[in-house]
Amino acid sequence: MVGSVRRFNRTVTQRIGALDDSFLARGRPLSQARVLWEIGPDGTSVRALRSRLGLDSGYLSRILRALEADGLIAVGADERDRRVRAVRLTRAGRAERGELDRRSDDMAAEILRPLTARQRERLAAAMDEAERLLTASMIGITATDPRAPDARRCLRAYFAELSSRFDSGFDPALSIPASDDDLRPPAGVLLIAALRDEPVGCGALKLHDDAGWAAACWPNWRPMPRRAALARCASKPTAPSPRRSASTGRPDTGR
Repeated sequence: MVGSVRRFNRTVTQRIGALDDSFLARGRPLSQARVLWEIGPDGTSVRALRSRLGLDSGYLSRILRALEADGLIAVGADERDRRVRAVRLTRAGRAERGELDRRSDDMAAEILRPLTARQRERLAAAMDEAERLLTASMIGITATDPRAPDARRCLRAYFAELSSRFDSGFDPALSIPASDDDLRPPAGVLLIAALRDEPVGCGALKLHDDAGWAAACWPNWRPMPRRAALARCASKPTAPSPRRSASTGRPDTGR
């Protein structure tokens, strides 16, 4: 399996021109082009960029300095919070991003052009599956204190989703109660699934007598990470379990 992954990586990096000094013939490497695209038309914070792309802060700083020297971006304090460093595209940066978009579409069309219609469908389906599985491999699961902001955010999303799915809505007060202490070991545990430091799902387990009451939350922010979080939690949870066991597992839906 490791050999297959490595062959796939070599093929993809060569086919898309990731090794070229001038990605898409625009005079800059792929790393700079990707950062420019990721900043987006509305701008973002440097911290968010670093988190989404998984880049070392020093390396990202060098990329931003190069783009700023080319007049494509502006880096400064965020207008809403002066403590936050924000980055936005200049007029030239927006034009360059648009050109990169157009050339990326042309490259994708060039990859598909030699293939038959059936081969194109197979390649697109395989790419979608590879993206889902690679995303699943990047999701981390950790035990979290139920009072943490991310925990509260996920639980609110969980209750909102249940309410939207039930004809008569969902009232958390009518379900099996779970205090913060109930979701801390050894009484229970609250797990947060995160992708690039952003919560994408959670699962809670409360031990009661000989039964474990489980409630799973998959916030409907983005469907693909949501499915990937479900797959990761089901296949290989990495967080510690409470030091108790249960002979029965039951879903806690209040139904």
